[in-house]
Amino acid sequence: MTEQKGKQLNLGVLLYGCGHHQAAWLMPDSSVERIGEISYYQDLAKLAERGLLDVVFFADNQSFAGKSSSDLPAFWFDPLINLTAISQVTDHVGLVPTISSTFSNPFTASRQLLSLDHITKGRVGWNLVTSMTDVEAQNHNMDQLPSHDERYEKADEFAALMNKLFLSWDSEAFLHQREEKKLINPANISPFHHEGTYFKVCGPSTTPKSPQGKPVAMQAGASKQGIALAAKHADAVYSVSWNLKQAKRFRDKLNEQVKQSGNNRHIKVFPGLVTYVGESREEAFAKKAAIDVKLPIETALKQLSMFIRQDCSDWALDEKVPPLPPVEEFTGPVGRYETILEIIHDTNPTVRELLGYLNAGGGHFTLIGTPDEIVDQMELWFKEGVADGFNLMPPTLPGSLEDFVELIVPELQKRGIYKNDYEGHTLREYLGLENRCL
Repeated sequence: MTEQKGKQLNLGVLLYGCGHHQAAWLMPDSSVERIGEISYYQDLAKLAERGLLDVVFFADNQSFAGKSSSDLPAFWFDPLINLTAISQVTDHVGLVPTISSTFSNPFTASRQLLSLDHITKGRVGWNLVTSMTDVEAQNHNMDQLPSHDERYEKADEFAALMNKLFLSWDSEAFLHQREEKKLINPANISPFHHEGTYFKVCGPSTTPKSPQGKPVAMQAGASKQGIALAAKHADAVYSVSWNLKQAKRFRDKLNEQVKQSGNNRHIKVFPGLVTYVGESREEAFAKKAAIDVKLPIETALKQLSMFIRQDCSDWALDEKVPPLPPVEEFTGPVGRYETILEIIHDTNPTVRELLGYLNAGGGHFTLIGTPDEIVDQMELWFKEGVADGFNLMPPTLPGSLEDFVELIVPELQKRGIYKNDYEGHTLREYLGLENRCL
């Protein structure tokens, strides 16, 4: 066990549509009518700030099928635009959009992130991904995604180039001295002439270094290449873990990769967390049952097909899950697939039972019970050193997030493992990364 004495865990929330449960939009109190209103996301961010959360995080998908009557346009707004609007109604909470190195221009992406970081005085991070689907690629002048290895090779160059742009000059070089007729100190602003395999950028950025040094770097890949990328560039990672065993395995892989890279530092790990909380266990389980019963089986099978990269629409619901290939043979997103294999190993489920486990969050750590019971497990993961905090994935929004803020946060505070107020102003300060700016 790795004791975290005196330390406090971090919390962020991944905002997604009406909530992470696939049936969230069908609930009577759902927010589905508001997913195209910026005030909805602003209200959710203000709720997160009321709970002293460190981060509001947006994932991204740069395609929209629109083929089924139940296809939810959850990515209605571009994450950076959404967070810019959110920044205007919040004072503290960190803001993290997802950036795809497969599709993005590093000069533009770094400039946008630095701009928002200056606007918020240092509250910005960014989550680096390589994207998942050929349909996304077809919106970016490609027939299909490049190979997994090529995407991560490009991501490595992208991340290194982003750092060059983030740190290319300091605002101290902006002199604005009227008497001496000097606007800048050109000696401290120079091009860096990056010429790599995928990008050619002269530099420097048009925007100076941020108030926190540079935006916090997050990463979310669980493959061998993803973990290597995180060990090299990330301040923190988002992970998928169904149970403590899987969480330990991920932490060990990350630590070993950091050690091999010769980069002796602690990278924070934030597993996804789905919670159903009530004043009693019965109330908590009733909340889950009420939303589970709303989910159309066809929708659940469609999600499973996407996760495992094969058509399972004709699988017999009340028979055991058919054998799946080992993770070494899987070419899709490894973290989620590993989780599904872990669930199958742990529970030997029928197809219907597996769908139930994946309803909200797709197999992330799921806790159902009273505040005391839920915090017991959160504290265990924290003290075991497999989680520096959690990335909340509320089954419904705003309801599940309200439950967390009102019921779970006070229990965390009572145990001394969560803050009673924001300390500092920048996201790096919130996450204890203030010395990792360079």
